[in-house]
Amino acid sequence: MLVLFDQGTPVPLRNHLQGHQVSTAYELGWTSIQNGELLLQAEKHGFAVLVTTDQNLKYQQRLADRKIAIVVLSAASWPRIQKILPAIANAINDIEQNSYIEVVVPY
Repeated sequence: MLVLFDQGTPVPLRNHLQGHQVSTAYELGWTSIQNGELLLQAEKHGFAVLVTTDQNLKYQQRLADRKIAIVVLSAASWPRIQKILPAIANAINDIEQNSYIEVVVPY
């Protein structure tokens, strides 16, 4: 599955998502693209999942008409994310098209 990391998503997470092809907005030159356009570009390029730390995304964008699934991490801290890597991997593995899920990253 093609997975896109938004700017706030820690890149080392990609090493823990076996079986997925992960790209970052930075690698694709999409760092200046706003969320709505980023979602459009991601869908246009065949990404199945966007992983982001932008908890306001659901309030800023109309997500009901999207094909891409969205996984929102409640924090961007890599040390904290490392504690729940299996939960994040499961969320990405199990998410369905046009779905939205928030993964709480504990302190």
